[in-house]
Amino acid sequence: MENTTRLPTEVLINELQSYGARLVDPKAGHESRRGGAGPSDHKALTIDGMTVMVPVHTAPAFESPYLVEKPDEMGRSRISRDGTVLGEVSFPLRPRFYERSTADGIPYSQIAVLHGKDVLATTVLQTCIRYQSRTKTCQFCAIGQSLAAGRTIAHKTPEQLAEVAKAAVELDGVKHMVMTTGTPKGDDRGAAILADSARAIKAAVNIPIQAQCEPPEDDIWFTRMKEAGVDALGMHLEAVTPEVRARIMPGKAQVSIAKYMASFSAAVGVFGRGQVSTYILAGLGDSREAILDICEKLVALGVYPFVVPFVPISGTPLESHPAPSPDFMHSILGPLSRMLVASGLKAVDIKAGCGKCGACSALSTYERMLTK
Repeated sequence: MENTTRLPTEVLINELQSYGARLVDPKAGHESRRGGAGPSDHKALTIDGMTVMVPVHTAPAFESPYLVEKPDEMGRSRISRDGTVLGEVSFPLRPRFYERSTADGIPYSQIAVLHGKDVLATTVLQTCIRYQSRTKTCQFCAIGQSLAAGRTIAHKTPEQLAEVAKAAVELDGVKHMVMTTGTPKGDDRGAAILADSARAIKAAVNIPIQAQCEPPEDDIWFTRMKEAGVDALGMHLEAVTPEVRARIMPGKAQVSIAKYMASFSAAVGVFGRGQVSTYILAGLGDSREAILDICEKLVALGVYPFVVPFVPISGTPLESHPAPSPDFMHSILGPLSRMLVASGLKAVDIKAGCGKCGACSALSTYERMLTK
């Protein structure tokens, strides 16, 4: 008889996001992509009711001790480590809206994609002023790859986004939407194009929207985005200490942490506590103490710090950079989840976006353990 054992869900998620998983059937679940914007090189897996993004196309994943069996027609499978079955997992099925195209022949999946199990995600502008040269670009970013590979289009119009969002809600029961953008020229840092997009989407379908951009020069853009229909805002630090920021994202690091903090404070005044978030990549060189220190400041402002393990993406300068260890993630997510729950900032209360979805980190699973 085969061995079976159970790992606490948050431990298993940390392990899978650090080590990745090998798939008996690489085509399991709906298609994933190598390189490109968003959680690339991953597949969505549902474990104990939590849908998580697990690296499957990265270098560590090819040597992972975790193996996922070929799923049945309902997407159900089992996961094992070194021959020991750890439990059941399932793959979200291919969304129905992927079968459709716009009137001018663009597949809906080139306009927006499914993340996790019920989140629609799009990069409105697939170009970025920071991506033009390797001396300025964020070293982890692959925004240009999806475009070069013909998997997406450079600029999604508000009308296209509205059409796809409506279909995703009606056909697949999508619950919320994430709109990010490459940073264009201009002081609004992409806020204007996000506001235009949100306005069109909300006119077509009632879906909560998170917009993501760099801090605009003028705080008036927070009000403009909110009035256009944006429900939650993400402004992503990625790295938190000056030396790591300068090394990993030399262009973006020119926007100081002080500017981010001032913008966070202004944005919380518009969107409310817990509806403004930031993305922090653990494993790029920031210490546990540095990450938890800035998280404490963010939480005090009412900002939700979504800390995720760094995953190396194929074709980027950091493709061979190691992922953080599960123990390192545990040492951050344990205390951070206690901080968040004590402050009343929880993933389940975010209206839309990465923090609400939670699939790229075990953080919301830690929160769930504390509030059971």
